[in-house]
Amino acid sequence: MNRCDVCGNEYQQAFTLRTAGGDEYVFDSFECAIHRVAPSCAHCGCKVIGHGVQAGDQVFCCAHCAHESGVGAVSDNAEHPVPA
Repeated sequence: MNRCDVCGNEYQQAFTLRTAGGDEYVFDSFECAIHRVAPSCAHCGCKVIGHGVQAGDQVFCCAHCAHESGVGAVSDNAEHPVPA
């Protein structure tokens, strides 16, 4: 059985995740995978599980957090224009 790299649980159906950088991790759940490898929002610190917003080398969970950090040319909703 494989052991989760985050919680240490031994689980028969654990899975291995390989990152773009070549690092490999074993997880027993998506929850543990998110905890270890998902980026954190540069403004509020929450884990970015979806696409998020990237500006330079910073990742944000949403356009609001990007705006709060001085990034102005992003929007979460195509029907609502970017604030001036």
